Amino acid sequence: MAVSRVQHVDARFRESVGAQRDHFQPVSKEAGDTLFAGKAITVAEALSLFRHQLTSRWIDFVARELKNEGLSFYTIGSSGHEGNAMVGMHTRHTDPAFLHYRSGGFFFARAAQVPGQTPVFDTCLSLTASSQDPISGGRHKVWGSVPLCIPPQTSTIASHLPKAIGTAFFLERRDMVTRLSNIAETFPEDSLVVCSFGDASVNHSTAVGAINAACWASFQHLPVPILFVCEDNGLGISVRTPENWVTSNYRNRAGLTYFQADGLDFKRGYEVVQQAVQHCRDRRRPTFLHLKTVRLLGHAGSDVESNYRSREQIEAVEAQDPVLRTALHLIEAGVMSPQAVLDLYDEMGEQVRAAGREAGKRPRHESAKTVMAPLQRRFETISAEVDAEFAAKRREFWKGKPPEEQKPRHMAQLINWGLQDICFKEENALVFGEDVAKKGGVYTVTKDLYDRFGVGRVFNTLLDETTILGLAIGAGQAGFLPIPEIQYLAYLHNAIDQIRGEASSLQFFSNGQFQNPMVVRIAGFAYQRGFGGHFHNDNSFAALRDIPGITMVTASNGADAVTLMRSCVHWAKEQGSVMVFIEPIALYMTKDLVEKGDWNCTYPEPGQTMPFGEVGLQGDEDAEILVISYANGTYLSRQAMHDLAGEGVKTRLLDLRFLLPLNRDAIVEAARGKRSVVIVDECRATASISEEITAILVEAYQHNAPHISRVVGEDTFIPLGTAWEHCLPSRETIYRAIKERADK
Repeated sequence: MAVSRVQHVDARFRESVGAQRDHFQPVSKEAGDTLFAGKAITVAEALSLFRHQLTSRWIDFVARELKNEGLSFYTIGSSGHEGNAMVGMHTRHTDPAFLHYRSGGFFFARAAQVPGQTPVFDTCLSLTASSQDPISGGRHKVWGSVPLCIPPQTSTIASHLPKAIGTAFFLERRDMVTRLSNIAETFPEDSLVVCSFGDASVNHSTAVGAINAACWASFQHLPVPILFVCEDNGLGISVRTPENWVTSNYRNRAGLTYFQADGLDFKRGYEVVQQAVQHCRDRRRPTFLHLKTVRLLGHAGSDVESNYRSREQIEAVEAQDPVLRTALHLIEAGVMSPQAVLDLYDEMGEQVRAAGREAGKRPRHESAKTVMAPLQRRFETISAEVDAEFAAKRREFWKGKPPEEQKPRHMAQLINWGLQDICFKEENALVFGEDVAKKGGVYTVTKDLYDRFGVGRVFNTLLDETTILGLAIGAGQAGFLPIPEIQYLAYLHNAIDQIRGEASSLQFFSNGQFQNPMVVRIAGFAYQRGFGGHFHNDNSFAALRDIPGITMVTASNGADAVTLMRSCVHWAKEQGSVMVFIEPIALYMTKDLVEKGDWNCTYPEPGQTMPFGEVGLQGDEDAEILVISYANGTYLSRQAMHDLAGEGVKTRLLDLRFLLPLNRDAIVEAARGKRSVVIVDECRATASISEEITAILVEAYQHNAPHISRVVGEDTFIPLGTAWEHCLPSRETIYRAIKERADK
């Protein structure tokens, strides 16, 4: 077993093909003739399939050769899965494809549909992490291409299924909304979505939930034209998939049509693949194509397969080599001689080797700056001008009583008006989530949206946050502007990889060529009196702050909430940004600060937005004590400052609206000349934003830093009843912290 299995697979192919020399009988056939009687595949199609399979196989061989030379960094291959080239041949380059990492055959088959492509060299650039890689710019080995309609996935463990379903779901909803909008027809009317994955990944909770969501919609006769391609090689690295497990689970699933095809033998599998694709395209229904494959060469180059498989087991699998079977079928049919097969095999090998050698010479990233370029936020100032014609239509929409002319109201009402304004202005905007339609959300924030904009644009989803966020990613890729709602901050955590691993990473791994714009609204934070424990009172967003590339905002009052929402929608629309807006639940209905109605706000004028990174400043500019806070903390700090002002204590308040990234310059400038800084952070002491603010000030002022103290939440979940009051900053604890510094 010391010799690389590449050599064994290569030798078996050569020996098996060479052994056919004495039996070959040439047959004269035209390119359009069928290869075998009673089979749909033509000579030309079979030869094309063979070339795609050979290309994929040699990519795997050369990747390992380059790895041994220190030139390649990725050896997870497609060997044994080359039958997926049949799916690539039967689908179109305009069918969005979200691919498993073993989908090399599919990629090369699809590339053949579009003139001018250089898929071999492009793949070699990706393998060698060259900055000239046309899809990821050398940031990861991915299957991806803009002209081939393949958004890149990284090491997919089913995390791409929800967004694939989202894309399919919204492809079918363009007509429903185009009566109101000018969405470009990027995809033909009968496009479908391809989503491939392995038999081990199908057990992942993300896959289970995603397929369930597609079936849930289909069961209600909603069209979801997605082709699930389960490439079943029987293994998840070293863990065996029970025989018939996949078949038993999906053959009779409600809302799903099941096809089983042999991906090892095109003679048996080609027509079934064709039927599955056509069924999905015609019926607009989730279709499960169970494609039999094997895994050759181990999981990756570093995988010592002999640790968990015997020599006999490995050799038995290698005997099922689909590339060898294709070659033998072509020889059997008399259209290629054994020597012609071996000549083509070697010719393809030399082409891939030459591409690999050249790719190994190409430049790589030499600085963090170039690596991080797609993550950089470049948010321009938004024009405040409002077109006169639009203003007239808007006034008509509001029946002559636009919200800015109505009396001040609380945050929930202002956000509601803001969402209505946004849906009126942005005709491809969608609002969806659990309970957002007729009910209007748990806190009535989306009230009236369903009645005013219809089920095509405002609708309920099933109770699954992974699906909600996957739908949002897919909606953005289908040309919409999604505004999904997550009902509570704590509900986000079971689905956060849809933001971390999928939404935020797409621009990074596509070098900015693919985008999935969205504004994720999350009802969050604590301070809900008399209401439910840690799931409804969640005071931690640390997991979000760790995600590169997203922007996270919050507001302490209704006016800021509206202008922030407008800006978030603009940046999502214009730059494909992933925006996360945490709305403080406890402030939704809050009307009073220190006097009756003094926390209600007037609705901002149309066109008024929030500049990127802008902070709020209140209080005495010449005060020696600076308070830094956000959301509920700002509200409570304003109360404490009011109490202290009656005692002659001057304070200055910095209200953070942008939580990621923080406006470092504004924080440093506000603290300049201050004797003390009190950070009020309603989130937990550990891993809270107050830690970053402290670091910013210490780094900026070093030995001359002002005295810094924190009033923060305890490192605990929020309890039920009134016990939560002991675990969070309050008007009284903030008062005492500031007073202590004033008395020094």
